[in-house]
Amino acid sequence: MLRLKFSIYSFVVFHNHAILSERLRLPVVAAPLFIISNPDLVIAQCKAGIVGSFPALNARPAEELDRWLEKITTELAQYDAENPDTPSAPFAVNQIVHSSNDRLQHDVEMCVKWKVPIVITSLGAKEFVNEAIHSYGGIVLHDIINNKFAKKAVAKGADGLIAVAAGAGGHAGALSPFALVQEIREWFEGPLLLSGSIANGDAVLASQAMGADLAYIGSAFIATDEANAVQAYKQSVVDNNADDIVLSNLFTGVSGNYLKPSIEAAGLDPANLPTSDASKMSFGSGGESESKAWKDIWGCGQGIGAVKSVQTTEALVDRLSAEYAAAKLRLA
Repeated sequence: MLRLKFSIYSFVVFHNHAILSERLRLPVVAAPLFIISNPDLVIAQCKAGIVGSFPALNARPAEELDRWLEKITTELAQYDAENPDTPSAPFAVNQIVHSSNDRLQHDVEMCVKWKVPIVITSLGAKEFVNEAIHSYGGIVLHDIINNKFAKKAVAKGADGLIAVAAGAGGHAGALSPFALVQEIREWFEGPLLLSGSIANGDAVLASQAMGADLAYIGSAFIATDEANAVQAYKQSVVDNNADDIVLSNLFTGVSGNYLKPSIEAAGLDPANLPTSDASKMSFGSGGESESKAWKDIWGCGQGIGAVKSVQTTEALVDRLSAEYAAAKLRLA
């Protein structure tokens, strides 16, 4: 499996962040999926040649995070030893930097212990997190929904940004990806990832063409064999499309995209959902309240029309790779 070097925007800006360009088959980071991402999915993503990731809060209780990191680190090291010509891609851990997350200090310490290559921070930016990850040479990517938050994240020490645009699964932004990337690239030359309805190789190339360095893909991985999702959830991703995605802040207090059939199954009218407020959001005790909200109401982005079947992670990345190569040839 060939690992390609790539970059449309600028390879120069990656000189201190080679981890985001080396050992990748595709310029793709798999987004951390609440509940769904687990060690098996992360390992499969990394072996397939893209950055795999998971939310630290998925490992419950907190002590389980140590075991997850050991499993991922050990299995990828073994794979690399057996496949020196095509080593695995690095992996990432998502930290929820929200005031209600009483596990943050512990989970960051675990990342330091295992020298996690990439840490993705969400819902807040704190300098101590960035400093801890930088202490061993790791990098921090912070997800943002607008240019204001992007500037705050970089000011507090983030190495790169994840622009979460309209159409993204889970907690989504409201801005067009064209507008968001353009505004960020006016001042920021570091690593920039783009999220929002990216589910095929054409969209990966398009994200680079508009100024991002890598694509950030989440919802397509729900419909994989390795994902920790019930079969009905996986099949719903396959069976539905952009028209079946509903934007609401009812379930967690923050606007997010969800599959309409799961809302209907909960006895709610997707067309008449009440509004909520951000004070409802809580990640205390490992995010139990968030877990309950996401267990039956299924988060999903608008790009799922590209997902035609439940398949292995390897097969999905193969599809993305073939589409990416074909798109480049079409524009050559």
